[in-house]
Amino acid sequence: MTEAGIGVDIVEIARMECILERTPSFAVKMFTEEERRYCDRSTRRAAHYAARFAAREAVLKALGTGFSQGIGRKDVSVARDDRGRPIAVLKGKALEIAHERGIVEVALSLSLTSELAVANAMAISEGSRPHQKDRREDERAQMARSFRDARSILDELERVQDNALTSVSGETLIDHGGSDETDSGL
Repeated sequence: MTEAGIGVDIVEIARMECILERTPSFAVKMFTEEERRYCDRSTRRAAHYAARFAAREAVLKALGTGFSQGIGRKDVSVARDDRGRPIAVLKGKALEIAHERGIVEVALSLSLTSELAVANAMAISEGSRPHQKDRREDERAQMARSFRDARSILDELERVQDNALTSVSGETLIDHGGSDETDSGL
């Protein structure tokens, strides 16, 4: 089954800040240890928690489930790859549902403003994954087109040159199998 889904979520950073202040256990209940370590080291702690909360919602929307069908609070989390980009990590029921639906990747993008955290997620199946074109074929086609264009330009230059020589000398050009010779009437 070919499936793909898109999810978007926005969280107000000030609201997350209030929740973290009023309910300190919220972070422990909702976020993984890795997420808490990352957010707590940040200068904008509430903003990064808000982004990770938005990411959960966006990923679950992309999967088409929301927090239903037995998905737990920590079944979706955010980690970072070796370049520092956010990646969605699925486990438990979220991972099971993704496998059932043929989802092979969940692309994730997080953005922060001074007031909002925004997350975009795209659940991608093998059948919906964009495939790269065969570059060798593209390169060959481009090379062939370049040679045709160059040959056309050379042919046109040769024709213009022949016309110019004819008009200057009044001589008729004779084609002898690829070599140009002028006929001076001899």
